[in-house]
Amino acid sequence: MKTNILKSISLRRTKLFKAVTALISLIILTIRDASAQDGNAGINEATTQVKSYFDTGTNLMYAIGAIVGLVGAIKVFKKWNDGEHDTGKVASSWFGSCIFLVVVATVLKSFFGV
Repeated sequence: MKTNILKSISLRRTKLFKAVTALISLIILTIRDASAQDGNAGINEATTQVKSYFDTGTNLMYAIGAIVGLVGAIKVFKKWNDGEHDTGKVASSWFGSCIFLVVVATVLKSFFGV
């Protein structure tokens, strides 16, 4: 009975040792392959992907600016028709946020040269 338990423990240790050895070998091979690759190629690929999305992103910012402008115009018109006195303040804040979005999109586009 005692020998069966010892054989079982020995078999488990052997399986565990083989599994750990295989895992360590896999990690070493992965690290070796990763360090052998050129890091510049990955950076250039990421740059290309970001540049391909940049025009779409700036167009999206222009569209959001247009929507903000329309919503602001409607809110200002409503306040003006209701006879509220702070119409100028509300108009300048909505107009300013719309201009901010357009300026940020334009500056980013010209800054990154896309």
